[in-house]
Amino acid sequence: MSKPSPPRRPSTADDEIARRPFALDLTLGVFLAALAALASPWLFGWVTIPWDAKAHFYPQLVFLAKSLHAGDSPFWNPHVFAGSPQIADPQSLIFSPFLLLALATPNPSFAAFDAVVFAMLGLGGVGVVLWFRDRGWGEAGAVVAALAFAFGGSAAWRVQHVGQVMSLAWLPLALWALERALARRSFGWGALAGAFAAMMALGRDQVALLGLWTLAGYVLWRVLSAEGRVAALREALRPLAGGALAGLLVAGLPVALTVATAMHSNRVAIDFEGAGRGSLHPASLLTAVAANLFGTDGPLKDFWGPPSPAWGPVDLYLARNMSDLYMGALPALALLLLLARGQWRAREIRFFLVGLAVALVYALGRYTPAYWAIFHIPGADLFRRPADATFLVGFFASVAAGYGAHRLVDDAERPGWIAPLAALGAILGAFALGGWLALDKGMWRVAAPALSTASVCFVVAAAALWLARRVAPGGGALPMILLAAVLASDLTINNGPNESTALPPSVYDALRPDSADETVALLKQKLADQPPDRRDRVELAAIDFHWPNAGLAHGFDNVLGYNPLRSALFTRATNAGDHVALPDQRQWSPLFPSYVSPMAELLGLRWIATGVPVVKIDKLLPPGALTQIARTDRAFVYENVRALPRVALATKAVAVDFDEMIRTGVWPMVDFRDTLLLARADALAQPPDSAGAGAARLVSYRNTEILAEATAPKGGGWLVLRDVDHPWWFAEVDGAPAPILRADVMFRAVRVPEGSHEVRFVFRPLAGLWRELMGR
Repeated sequence: MSKPSPPRRPSTADDEIARRPFALDLTLGVFLAALAALASPWLFGWVTIPWDAKAHFYPQLVFLAKSLHAGDSPFWNPHVFAGSPQIADPQSLIFSPFLLLALATPNPSFAAFDAVVFAMLGLGGVGVVLWFRDRGWGEAGAVVAALAFAFGGSAAWRVQHVGQVMSLAWLPLALWALERALARRSFGWGALAGAFAAMMALGRDQVALLGLWTLAGYVLWRVLSAEGRVAALREALRPLAGGALAGLLVAGLPVALTVATAMHSNRVAIDFEGAGRGSLHPASLLTAVAANLFGTDGPLKDFWGPPSPAWGPVDLYLARNMSDLYMGALPALALLLLLARGQWRAREIRFFLVGLAVALVYALGRYTPAYWAIFHIPGADLFRRPADATFLVGFFASVAAGYGAHRLVDDAERPGWIAPLAALGAILGAFALGGWLALDKGMWRVAAPALSTASVCFVVAAAALWLARRVAPGGGALPMILLAAVLASDLTINNGPNESTALPPSVYDALRPDSADETVALLKQKLADQPPDRRDRVELAAIDFHWPNAGLAHGFDNVLGYNPLRSALFTRATNAGDHVALPDQRQWSPLFPSYVSPMAELLGLRWIATGVPVVKIDKLLPPGALTQIARTDRAFVYENVRALPRVALATKAVAVDFDEMIRTGVWPMVDFRDTLLLARADALAQPPDSAGAGAARLVSYRNTEILAEATAPKGGGWLVLRDVDHPWWFAEVDGAPAPILRADVMFRAVRVPEGSHEVRFVFRPLAGLWRELMGR
């Protein structure tokens, strides 16, 4: 262990820089040891982070790893929604620390995936400790804040929302580096702060947006609270320039790609009513003092918090775990005592308390009149859940609670009795309200054990704070270790593995790259047996929550998938939803009304695996239209023999109105084996139809490069590639650039002259982005 850092003289630019010795090594060691103990069930593989973490993010990681180790580019994903620009997808994990894991192994394990998540939370906790060290706040408060941040509130209860957790983890480091940059008027520290902020921005989610607002707010607060505001602003320009430059270099291009993709997506913006459905119900604030008050940690039938049926039609779209704010009795008590003792007036903590209040207002969404104004701040309408601000609630509350613990343990000032009585009154009031609600909803049997557990935790927390002050007045190692042990025990009991945050790894066996799942094995075999010039698609519908993205882990192309961000063109044509875990989530469109339709044939949808008999999903399916080839332990598997090959040579073109077709669902009566549909403007610019037949063959198919051979009769024809059209794809015929035409509503076609030709499609996102920016 290194010696404690010596006292530092306060900076003339900021008199809040650290002023007392701080045992950094010991503090970090205690925090990381406690976090490792809390995370050990996941790290040892006894449980795994479930739901979105495995259903959505883990397949993304496997796709990334397999692509890299195969020498392929991960920038385009052919395995969901007929193709998707992976480089621009905020949830692709390409621009995240998971890239290091993908580079290390082609088959990342569940435990390794989970370890990256907890390592990032640990890194964020380190940032909290560094902030406390620089401020001169004590080690005991630092450990309380770091543990509450890393394993409390949404960081624990929503750990499956991996992208948002990763965004949150960068915020403490960014704020720490930003404060150092401003205090030292340093371009270098500003660049480091910008790099951390850019890593957060690469999450491209609402937590990242709120984190950037937090950093901007801190700069504004610091300038406005300075004695000489003009001078403070002038001094901030140099570090801010460093931050802007680093941020632009790290995040500029990925963010630009995502913004451009959003313009072609199904989610250009969210309306106010839709966003309001993701608001945090005010009753959920009671979980800050009793983690399992509403039965969040238990069978779904016992959950009675909003938006369960017990509350009637509240019109909220939140999973039960999204509303839990518990970060420990000790932090909650320390925060209440901070407020009751009037220490909220201290300038050094005021920013975090104001941030906590603003984050709570944001999270409550439509339940406060302020959200209407907040929603109209640029960027807010891109996201659908104001309750995502609970991640920021956890950050601000953890720092404020740690500061409160520091003042209790390290200050010479005696707390007296008024403040503890006020804090006790607030806790008892919350318990009474929770108990009354439980009785009113007829759920006392669920709430009573939670309230009893919470009561014990608060008594132990109060005793620990009292003892910590007694054993070593002024702080030190013993109070820190004591508070860390008490808080870690509390979080183990209340925020430990549960149905929302931890499930047996066997639940997700179908997603393992080496899975022996019967359905996966059957589909892999069927796809392996197809001729080399075919690339048939599959559909995985209503099997289970984690199945729609299984194609990413196993390399087969799914017509659907699991992702809230999809091509607007594909979504309009097919009415594909975010998910298809349940039968009623399989949505149809006028243009794609059934598995027996031209769209199903054009997609090359040959193999269909459903968790229920297919007639319960496709109500228009004629008897005998699909052939059932197997009944596995998880699915009914069918074959659609009408599925067309991925490539074809068309010699005839029919002019149509694609928008009208999407609206009405009316297809022209044509033979798609030799005919393609073109928009009227494109059709008018084409040569006359050709006489005779042609042929096309798929030569090779990689993520971002597709090679086909076409033989056209006299008069030429069109090579049709039945992947979704996207402006970042380019084509070449015999090495010469060729324009890509949108064909058959949403696919691609290239004009080829008479004779045999090599047609190459290449995904070039940078060139495509530049072409869009130039309006070409």
